[in-house]
Amino acid sequence: MAPDNRRSRIVTEGPRRSPNRAMLRAVGFGDDDFQKPIVGIANAHSTITPCNIGIGALADRAEQAVRAAGGMPQVFGTITISDGISMGTPGMKYSLVSREVIADAIETVVNGQSMDGILATGGCDKNMPGAMIALARMNVPGIFVYGGTIKPGHYKGQELTIVSAFEAVGQHGAGKLSDEDLQGVERNACPGAGSCGGMFTANTMSSAFEAMGMSLPGSSTQAAEDPEKIESAARSAEVLLEAIHANRRPRDIMTREAFENALTVVMAVGGSTNAVLHLLAIAHSARVHLDIDDVERIRRKVPVLCDLKPSGQYVTTQFHAMGGTPQVMKMLLNAGLLHGDCLTISGQTLAETLAGVPDAPPADQAIIRPMSEPLYAQGHLAVLKGNLAPEGAVAKITGLKRTAISGPARCYDSEEACLDAILAGEIQAGDIVVIRYEGPRGGPGMREMLAPTAAIIGAGLGDSVGLITDGRFSGGTYGMVVGHVAPEAASGGAIALVRDGDTIEIDATENRLWLHVDETELEGRRADWEPPAPRFDRGVLGKYARTVGSASRGAVTDDFS
Repeated sequence: MAPDNRRSRIVTEGPRRSPNRAMLRAVGFGDDDFQKPIVGIANAHSTITPCNIGIGALADRAEQAVRAAGGMPQVFGTITISDGISMGTPGMKYSLVSREVIADAIETVVNGQSMDGILATGGCDKNMPGAMIALARMNVPGIFVYGGTIKPGHYKGQELTIVSAFEAVGQHGAGKLSDEDLQGVERNACPGAGSCGGMFTANTMSSAFEAMGMSLPGSSTQAAEDPEKIESAARSAEVLLEAIHANRRPRDIMTREAFENALTVVMAVGGSTNAVLHLLAIAHSARVHLDIDDVERIRRKVPVLCDLKPSGQYVTTQFHAMGGTPQVMKMLLNAGLLHGDCLTISGQTLAETLAGVPDAPPADQAIIRPMSEPLYAQGHLAVLKGNLAPEGAVAKITGLKRTAISGPARCYDSEEACLDAILAGEIQAGDIVVIRYEGPRGGPGMREMLAPTAAIIGAGLGDSVGLITDGRFSGGTYGMVVGHVAPEAASGGAIALVRDGDTIEIDATENRLWLHVDETELEGRRADWEPPAPRFDRGVLGKYARTVGSASRGAVTDDFS
């Protein structure tokens, strides 16, 4: 057995530690408990969002399992912001910011209380990378427990997700949907607990964490309301206690090869563009070299195997029924696309955890395609560069009838101004919409642009209009859209210099994002450009704007290199 390196001994042993013991007795410690590992449970339960309303039960079950396995659980809360509720409002500025708040909070509690291990829970999008950033920073034995996916809603024979409601607004604005049907979609899109039901950001990140070995096999696509989810929380607690005794730590697991596995799975399942931003940030915290060019390198060799919403047909519960993430991973492993010797939280290698998974999915289904007949031969998250994005930008190219478009720019300095223009019918086929000053610094907070992109889709312009932004996109976004443009407008990036009518070229096949304006003209515009005054000079948004880095490096707030 590995030597006992438990940190809780700092506060629970020795005669001079009696005040510490006295405080712990007040929260339930008995004489025998001071020799047990202290295990933090970061409980992300809230009634703010359906993503998190089921997490309290998971935390309770994990707490019971920690006690039964010989540990002393200490439960503390973490925050959440509902992206779906704040989408299209000023509140969305706080979404990405909350990732850093969550990471800082978990680090503060676990290190401040000298805990020996941490079981982190999460449901909505930023709970998940926030928790993983903290685990990587602290390097204390830890495991992530996902709150689970929502089951689909139903209306007039269609399976619905939250994106259906946003697209319905665009359809209604374009006169293609009645008031009655708009209300019908809204009332039925989200039937209960769980995170957004397609391969949106939450389900993408849960799949990535499973691929990295930081969550239990099969846990990433379980439904929030199914019994197997609560039992997975209990088993996660047991595995964490084993990891504490073995001194098995996150950075033993989160290696460069593990990040490559995560990116590979994200490509294969057709995951969210946000995965790029979050995996870069987690790698930074794990002290692993990963950059945006690695994303493109992996994209070129990994096929898209899963026909999942938003650009595909099926929801995550259907994917889970066909074998879910483990099934896809086994296929990728057999094809030589995964590092099977990577360690997982259980102590097994990735290949060992997949040993009992069938080599192929069921034959009578279309959700997971065979390797010989992928949905797309290459991954769907393309990294574009050019004079508009010398540090890079990210495009999601699945479900597109064409992967290149060139047209006149229509520039907006906020999401709201752009959405008003779309709903007023001012955007025409062939236009390239530019939304800027919505980056990490400029927004601040790098808002997701689901409202404008869904309105474009709803208006029937998804295949004929391009959109670029220094902001982000929801995991529910699809269409000819390019986000994470870096450098951002607030930092003097070229996106700040675009004028209405300028020709912009988006070519995902050639990985090109280009502003067709003479360089001399651009230099003149650059000389005239002045940085805008910060939108916030106090509070959390003011602090964030002053410390956040480029999206091309994960938009982290502690990159002091």
